[in-house]
Amino acid sequence: MAVSNKTDSGSYNLTGHFLIAMPSLDDGFFNHAVTYICEHDETGSFGIIINQETSLTLRQIIKEMKIETLDHHNEDQAVFIGGPVDQGRGFILHRPTGDWQSTLKVNDSVALTTSKDILQAIVNNKGPKDSIVALGYAGWAAGQLDDEIASNTWLSCPADEQIIFDTPPEERWKAAAKLIGIDLSLLSSDTGHA
Repeated sequence: MAVSNKTDSGSYNLTGHFLIAMPSLDDGFFNHAVTYICEHDETGSFGIIINQETSLTLRQIIKEMKIETLDHHNEDQAVFIGGPVDQGRGFILHRPTGDWQSTLKVNDSVALTTSKDILQAIVNNKGPKDSIVALGYAGWAAGQLDDEIASNTWLSCPADEQIIFDTPPEERWKAAAKLIGIDLSLLSSDTGHA
């Protein structure tokens, strides 16, 4: 497990890190999941799963939201399951950060936006260069994520933007683990005690 940015409370600040599900985690949402942590502090954590596509496309989302388009750019872009919390709400993980109505800047190059103006810009070819549109998010109460990491539910490491935006979704789980030198195909999903 590679983590950094230890806080005053003794826990690690995982903002801007990947959480990589261990093979033994077979929960429907988190099975083989890679979650990009957008915020982690003493009050809790939240992030967006970046490798679980839905059957929806951006075309269906913009039609449902009645967003007018002039240039049908990115209409076939897949929509992701961002996590089990608030699945009726859209989240756009993107770079560059830009200037949108409701944005959380994760770092200097990646942001998470929830306002409609970014979708309007994306479908009219005026949005950020790279984006992941997700429904819902993954969230943890204060200390919960630290406990899950300590119990070997997750691996963590600093995120690589190339994996988020350039690697095919089905390859992101293994690619994220390779950042810390782990081949997940060699790990068993069975757990046991000696």
